[in-house]
Amino acid sequence: MTVSYSLEVANARFAGFSRLLFRWKGSIYRLLYKELLVFCSVYLFFSLFYRFLLTRRQQDLFERIALYCDQFTNTNYIPVLFVLGFYVTLAFNRWWGQYTSFPLPDNLMMVVSGNVHGTDENGRLLRRTLMRYANLSSVLILRSISTRVHKRFPTLDHIVEAGFMTLEELKKFESLHSDFNKYWMPLTWFSNLASRAREEGRVRDDVALRLLMDELNNYRAKCSLLFHYDWISIPLVYTQVVTIAVYSFFGFCVIGRQFLNPEKGYKDHRLDLYVPVFTLLQFFFYTGWLKVGELIINPFGEDDDDFETNQLIDRNFQVSMLAVDDMYQNLAPMVKDKHWMQRHFSIPYTLSTAAESLKPAFKGSTYDMRMSAEDLEIHQPGGTPMNKQHLHLQGSVSDGLNSLLQWGKGILRGGSLSSLKEVSSNPNEADGDDEREIDVITHKEQEKGLIKVVIEHN
Repeated sequence: MTVSYSLEVANARFAGFSRLLFRWKGSIYRLLYKELLVFCSVYLFFSLFYRFLLTRRQQDLFERIALYCDQFTNTNYIPVLFVLGFYVTLAFNRWWGQYTSFPLPDNLMMVVSGNVHGTDENGRLLRRTLMRYANLSSVLILRSISTRVHKRFPTLDHIVEAGFMTLEELKKFESLHSDFNKYWMPLTWFSNLASRAREEGRVRDDVALRLLMDELNNYRAKCSLLFHYDWISIPLVYTQVVTIAVYSFFGFCVIGRQFLNPEKGYKDHRLDLYVPVFTLLQFFFYTGWLKVGELIINPFGEDDDDFETNQLIDRNFQVSMLAVDDMYQNLAPMVKDKHWMQRHFSIPYTLSTAAESLKPAFKGSTYDMRMSAEDLEIHQPGGTPMNKQHLHLQGSVSDGLNSLLQWGKGILRGGSLSSLKEVSSNPNEADGDDEREIDVITHKEQEKGLIKVVIEHN
């Protein structure tokens, strides 16, 4: 079962992640403890062999070999970090891609419920059959890639027994010979049945039929993508390179990180601590990193953090049938909402969240930006500073004035200006085309920068 700890890390607090270190299910300890025990056992064997079973001459030879191995583990001769980091990143991207490719019937069932009509028994049967075909296709593809689903439905008879397929459909499924996976057959039945529903008028127009086909194709594409993820893996050579790099590195560490006799004065061997603490930590991190890649490279197995495919099948089948059957045209009567007579209203808060209502709404990072009077001056393209800029408004007199008034009201309502000092209009008739000039004059008062808008009609 997927291990979820979202609630434990909902808020950042002191030692928040540290509390997760003591969990066993889905932990790195459960994945790694066997490899760690093997490494410690081999290291202990060579340590005892060096200390108690070798003669002095043999110890000298062992020490030379240990120094030679240590030279390789402390340099970049084995690029463990590079190959391991790139591999885990690649495996994680593949894992996320498989998660987002899981076929969920939510969009399809909404389209079926809203566009396949009929309150009679045939209409109900049509909608349920369409969604049963869609779920059958996902079961067939998941049965091909997930060990959990295959154990649940080892044969097609088990799928018939579960209600995803009828005996007649099973006969048609088996009668079609193909050397390849036939997970797409139920989706073909879906498209043919939708076309028949269009001919019968249960799908009322071609737009609705096109919407059905589009959602069906999206659903089929996800099934196909899962199949190809299972078919095309990360190249085997890269997985082998990473595994050999990590295991060979710690194979050299077993000998190269031995504590040698400090009396012989070897470099960096002044202490004999018996237990290689930092080597064990290095093994824990590097091998743990490799186990993470091993865990997420195929999330359709039976590890603690693999996808819950069986529960997803149960969920998808149940909600899709509810959406197209029980909830079809099953609507509550429309009534006026609670705030029908209120133009301005607020949504209540609980006591634990009341403080959030006092926070001002975010209106943009530059909303409260302060600017000097010089910054507000308008300049011509030539670079000559001007206190006025004439904006020509062509059109009728009423259109120009109405537009300007609406603009001024919008500024006052939005609160971006503290006030408008003066708005005046002088209606004079123009001989030619109606032109309006707006003089915008920058004006600085004591602490607040205000814009004075004067409307002049020449």
